[in-house]
Amino acid sequence: MNQIGAENQTSITIDDAMSESNELDSCYNCFQHFVANGFSKIDESSFEGDIIKTSFFSSLSRNPRISYRTKIVAIHKNSNTSQCWKIRAHSFAVYTKAVADTRRGDANIKYAWYGASKNEICETVMHGFSWRRHSISVSPAKHGLDSVLCSEVDGSGVGHLLLCRVILGKQEVAREDSRDQFHPSSMDFDSAVDDISSPTRYIIWNTHLNCNILPCYILSFEAPLCLSEPKTIKPKTWITFGTLISILSPFLDHSQRASLEEQYTNYLEKKITRPQMIQRVRAIAGNQLLSAVVKLYTNKIN
Repeated sequence: MNQIGAENQTSITIDDAMSESNELDSCYNCFQHFVANGFSKIDESSFEGDIIKTSFFSSLSRNPRISYRTKIVAIHKNSNTSQCWKIRAHSFAVYTKAVADTRRGDANIKYAWYGASKNEICETVMHGFSWRRHSISVSPAKHGLDSVLCSEVDGSGVGHLLLCRVILGKQEVAREDSRDQFHPSSMDFDSAVDDISSPTRYIIWNTHLNCNILPCYILSFEAPLCLSEPKTIKPKTWITFGTLISILSPFLDHSQRASLEEQYTNYLEKKITRPQMIQRVRAIAGNQLLSAVVKLYTNKIN
């Protein structure tokens, strides 16, 4: 009787199961890209992970609704040792010294957030910031919300931010008509801000891209629904994990069935989460078989 009650509570939709499976793939592939390009995942509970986590949520505090519903998915640290990244790091160090020498010993280096789409983040990680734009706007560390709102949340509800070190040097206030400006207004300045006394945007000009800004971390976060693209509401076909497993069983060998039943027991006992259960069903049965079985079930009941 208890198991039947639990079974009723574990019903999921076919659409949700398949979409969450694809979402897990999307995140995994994205993280694979980060790792392949020299960014290693760090633990949130580590010293630097905790600092970044605290800073991130502190920067969202002016909007409690978003802060409360936002969750960090992963943090990746730039540990790239390729020749290309060594050159970028060296360029950043050279420009730091040059600006410090010009500005009375202070290069005015700050940490800042940069929000963009998953594809742009991946491109930036691989190739650096695009030279096809006049400037890049980044958010001061305590104004991360602005970058969160500028990021594009993907289909899995996950967005990505770069946490960068930026050389600001001497700043000027960006003019209202500065849309076509791609360099400081004079040699007296190195960067621009929207407000000298309380900036919410740092502006790095095209002439200083990839020299005055160095990506250090990638923070991936699960965004609240208000940041996600609106989705079309479709009728849903419901199926329980128990039913799904019973349909899959004839197509699996003994060890696969045993493994699936073990994972299902773990799920009923709340040892694993729903997304983890979906992921493990896919890992055991395989995408092709799972997709075929789901389609057969959908056609049968419709």
